[in-house]
Amino acid sequence: MAFSAATTRYNDLPIRRVGKTGLQLPAISLGLWRNFGDEAPFANSRQVVLDAFDHGIFSFDLANNYGPSKGSAEETFAKILARDLKLYREELVITTKAGYPAWPGPYGAFGSRKTLVGSLDRSLRRMNLDYVDIFYSHRPDPNIDLQETAQALDLLVRQGKALYVGISNYTQAQTAEMVGYFNDMHTPFTVNQVSYNMLNRQAETTGLLDYLGQNNAGLVAYGPLAEGLLTQRYLDGIPADFPIHRTNKYLLAKGADVVVEQLNALNKIAIERGQTLAQMALAWLLRSETVTSVIIGTTSVDHLHANLAATQQLTFSDDEVKQIKQILG
Repeated sequence: MAFSAATTRYNDLPIRRVGKTGLQLPAISLGLWRNFGDEAPFANSRQVVLDAFDHGIFSFDLANNYGPSKGSAEETFAKILARDLKLYREELVITTKAGYPAWPGPYGAFGSRKTLVGSLDRSLRRMNLDYVDIFYSHRPDPNIDLQETAQALDLLVRQGKALYVGISNYTQAQTAEMVGYFNDMHTPFTVNQVSYNMLNRQAETTGLLDYLGQNNAGLVAYGPLAEGLLTQRYLDGIPADFPIHRTNKYLLAKGADVVVEQLNALNKIAIERGQTLAQMALAWLLRSETVTSVIIGTTSVDHLHANLAATQQLTFSDDEVKQIKQILG
């Protein structure tokens, strides 16, 4: 049966603009990092992507290394695009990245001109696209001048292969350096995608969030639920083998019991707000207009809908803000 998108798809989910640029994103984007590659049942991946689009998510986040087999998430998305979403291409924001290992040899990772150009060409072939909406440098390259990475991203825009460029996992200082290059070249830089959640607030404490807001750019938050820590699943304890992301490992430095205590205190506030802990965690990030979108990952339609409901209550009272900041320390 041919897919026909819901006519109500733009009714519920807030849409946010990046500074004064032309780029607009749904408050919640769908990430295809896990469970959308070659080992995931295609029917389930398709159901989640299409249901997301029906409910206002038109931004889909990929990378050249996503999927158990590197690139397989892009291949899965390509099938859904060809089968169901091709007619809606102009509505979609499709993003991909390059920087982590994706093929053998010295050019399979990081941020050289050859790596970025070659990677985007591969991604476009996989997805049968003429362009992506945002192409990211997935991480800074410590071995080269960042200007080379900036010039490569600028080149790809001028070639028509990307409409906007982004960076990911760049510090405030590295972001400032890149912004300088982009301004000189008049490159449409829009966002820095970084790990950011209630427990991991480095985007705030390092000044990155403020810097982006001051420079007509946005922050896209990945890992907004800290791999599931910010859900009700771990209120009774965090298992020793919990698969925490490298950007959040320091959160357990003082012991899992400290985090569990924080989670329970936060959960009490969420209940009083009429939200789940996960919904409040998403809403907390979206308090800042500079946070253009938060990226969720899910293989469940029910889980998807629960996350989307977070946008129904985005405001926090002064007292709630004070209590939450005290809990977070």
